[in-house]
Amino acid sequence: MAIEVHGLVKRFGTQVAVNNISFSVNQQEIVGFLGPNGAGKSTTMKIITGYLQANEGKVLVNGLDVQKNTLEVKRSIGYLPESNALYHDMYVKEYLKFVGKIYQVNQLPARIAEIIEWIGLGVEQHKQIGQLSKGYKQRVGLAAALLHNPPILVLDEPTSGLDPNQIIEIRNIIQQQGQTKAVLFSSHILQEVEAICHKVVIIAKGEVKANDTLANLQALSNKKIVRVVFEESIEAEWLQRLPSTVAVNKKPQGVWEITTQNMAATKKEIMHLAVEQEFHIAELQAGNHALENIFASITK
Repeated sequence: MAIEVHGLVKRFGTQVAVNNISFSVNQQEIVGFLGPNGAGKSTTMKIITGYLQANEGKVLVNGLDVQKNTLEVKRSIGYLPESNALYHDMYVKEYLKFVGKIYQVNQLPARIAEIIEWIGLGVEQHKQIGQLSKGYKQRVGLAAALLHNPPILVLDEPTSGLDPNQIIEIRNIIQQQGQTKAVLFSSHILQEVEAICHKVVIIAKGEVKANDTLANLQALSNKKIVRVVFEESIEAEWLQRLPSTVAVNKKPQGVWEITTQNMAATKKEIMHLAVEQEFHIAELQAGNHALENIFASITK
């Protein structure tokens, strides 16, 4: 396993930020690390990458104890912290050259040029970092994390501050990296996690609440989702009256998500409602419980 976390505990004074956390990340696996603000995600990532020491427990990276082999572990990890601390008075290429020399990257000028093109920094490469937008600063941090081609990536909110098009680009990069590397990343954009993760670890109040594949978590949920789009504008109360309905949520683009314990019954009830009220159904499909619903139920 690329990352093994065993019984991790971290205290700040009397506050327990991380309470007996255990999970693992395999090579060629993308794991989403989720939790509410203050759950302990960033603290755990800092311990994994050797920037904080745990009070109890152990973290192994490629079989090496992080506390005993900190420098060697840092060489094998590309880390993008939540704060993304950068030298704002340095130019983009200058900063990447500085980082590359620290990691002793071979053929550094060629590697910098490759990373700049890949991450989409070409138009900004000659600017000072302090002049960049938040989105481009985030790209510089990601470029620095990938520069030495590490086998493990630990990314804390890698798409923070990016616009929708940039998010898609970074998502594609993470997916590509996951084909050969172990990737642990946190995000508050749950659709992002659904799109690219093999597994999710959900923590709350410093404790692991779920650690499984998304498919297994969906299967464990005893509630299912039916999605329906009507050509007409209707009120939620029409769907709330359906006998098998548990909850109704209005989503963008006219999509109604109905939480139910019996998808077949709900679909029949929707068809009956449409005939009775002369509604026209544009789309009707059944699906698993969305990650945002699973997340909410686990972390309440």
